[in-house]
Amino acid sequence: MSATAFTSLDGSALAAFHEARGLDVWTTLGAWPDPLGGYRFALWAPRALHVWIKGDFNDWSGLELQRQGSIFVGRVDNAQIGQLYKFVVQGSDGSVVERADPFAFSTEVRPGTASRLTLPKGQHQWNDRQWLSERGQRDVVAGPMSIYELHLGSWIRHADGRVYGYREVAERLIAHVTELGFSHVEFLPLNEYPYDPSWGYQVTGYFAPTSRFGSPDDLRYLIDRLHQAGVGVIMDWVPAHFPKDAHALARFDGEALFEYADPLLAEHPDWGTLVFDYVRPEVRSFLLASVGHWVESFHVDGIRVDAVASMLYLDYSRQEGQWRPNSLGGRENLDAISFLQDMNRVIRSSFPGVVTIAEESTAFARVTGEPPAPFCAHDAGLGFSLKWNMGWMHDTLSHLAREPIHRRWHHHELTFSSSYAQSERFVLPLSHDEVVHGKGSLVAKSGGAWQEGLDQLRLLYALQWLSPGKKLLFMGGEFGQDSEWDHDRELQWAQAGEPGRLGLQRWLTALNHLYRQHPALCSSDHCDEGFAWVDADDIARGVYSWRRRGNGAELLVVVSASDQSHRGYVIPVQRSGSWQVILRSDEARFGAGQKAIDLSVMPSGRHGDIEQGVLFDLAPYAVWVLEYVPS
Repeated sequence: MSATAFTSLDGSALAAFHEARGLDVWTTLGAWPDPLGGYRFALWAPRALHVWIKGDFNDWSGLELQRQGSIFVGRVDNAQIGQLYKFVVQGSDGSVVERADPFAFSTEVRPGTASRLTLPKGQHQWNDRQWLSERGQRDVVAGPMSIYELHLGSWIRHADGRVYGYREVAERLIAHVTELGFSHVEFLPLNEYPYDPSWGYQVTGYFAPTSRFGSPDDLRYLIDRLHQAGVGVIMDWVPAHFPKDAHALARFDGEALFEYADPLLAEHPDWGTLVFDYVRPEVRSFLLASVGHWVESFHVDGIRVDAVASMLYLDYSRQEGQWRPNSLGGRENLDAISFLQDMNRVIRSSFPGVVTIAEESTAFARVTGEPPAPFCAHDAGLGFSLKWNMGWMHDTLSHLAREPIHRRWHHHELTFSSSYAQSERFVLPLSHDEVVHGKGSLVAKSGGAWQEGLDQLRLLYALQWLSPGKKLLFMGGEFGQDSEWDHDRELQWAQAGEPGRLGLQRWLTALNHLYRQHPALCSSDHCDEGFAWVDADDIARGVYSWRRRGNGAELLVVVSASDQSHRGYVIPVQRSGSWQVILRSDEARFGAGQKAIDLSVMPSGRHGDIEQGVLFDLAPYAVWVLEYVPS
């Protein structure tokens, strides 16, 4: 028995799909309500021998779909919203496998693997028109961006261990993020995924939000409420690889379809997953359409592309003999590079104001450089809006993990990143990757006694917020959680109310407000004029000082990475006028472990060999920010 035929699919959309231009193909393939009643189904499976549709609407007895070229199509009259369904695919190898819909917009809760019929664009009535209008005019590069990264399943839980849903977490999350002053939240992947310990990075549903936390409209509600509160939403997205689960994409029509057929390209050795075939036009369209769907249907403001380095290099985690050079004799995956360039070019032109962020851990050149025009040379930029600065993160955490007495021998760990800070448009990340797998929490990394650990977290966040680059902090870091992150448990919220940790949160809030209100800290992030060292070489005392400039304003930042006090410390200045203290870390309200030393700022006059300078009395781990006031 066959499913009812219906009017042919949108020819122009399918043509774009087959030509790697299918940004909107999500509006054609998959399961859509049909004007004649029921649902129409369309599945790309070019080498399949037969395809059937089965589900709640036919007591799970298959109805055969009709082939239209490489697409199998059909309409089921009595199919209704909320019902579960699967495709049954007889592959070219004779295998018969039940498959979830690659374009499914909703799914059943794990361990179930069926797709669920829904309205692809949902029924939620959006109230974020003003946010979207302003987003399209916002200068992401010149504006402030401080990101609160979180894993929704472990941010907070009910007393019995149940996770909070998209709707019920909304008000708590909004209150927390806005009180701390963050401009954005970034969710670890919310695409459907089968295996909890993967944290969402092994995706089986590229168009469906995970059903763990509710329906697609529940997620729309959460994003809408965040927008109304002035908070942007970034979602982690994984085009680098996908798992081998039998119901998902692997060998979809009996042969390699979404993945490379070449065994030297097909699998990621680190993760036991399959690599997307970036040569196949339809696969490129599938991935482009996934991004387009999340932006259009869920109003996300950006994507953070995971594991970009694994996409760029043919020899990533491979030994000799496990890879072959590209056509130019190099180790770069030219097809993945051209896909990323196309993706960024299309997003930029189609969705003004939407950001793309690369987690790229190597020194690959021009990750945020302009992508080439179509069909140009492969060595142009990748076109990302921003890139994670992994070097800054490693150097800074390494320095603060050292005993203070030993830091003088490694003084320039905190200055080296300034030598390349303008080479890309960077995000300074303290992400989930730094607090898992035995690495310990941020406060544990900071060494010393417990109070000293909190003191140094204030120092760490000052180095992050007052240096060039956007900011990202993983949940729990805001109050110095004791233990490293556990995806099966909520954060240690009971600790957040302790006096010292409340002080740390006040410090982070003060940094966020200063950062978002003061153009000198963001408007010239990626220009040479935005940052200049005043003194990067005071090795003996472990003190660093620099200027931030932008939009005619100037700030002076002084940071002591030492556990010693420094009285009568002089910073030379070149401009006549005065300096006003606008933030200092050694105040009781910030939970400082050391007693604040009385303020002593002398804006002018001779100080030894210095004609004009500012005189400080610095407490251990002190951070001072001063603003220049012209005479």
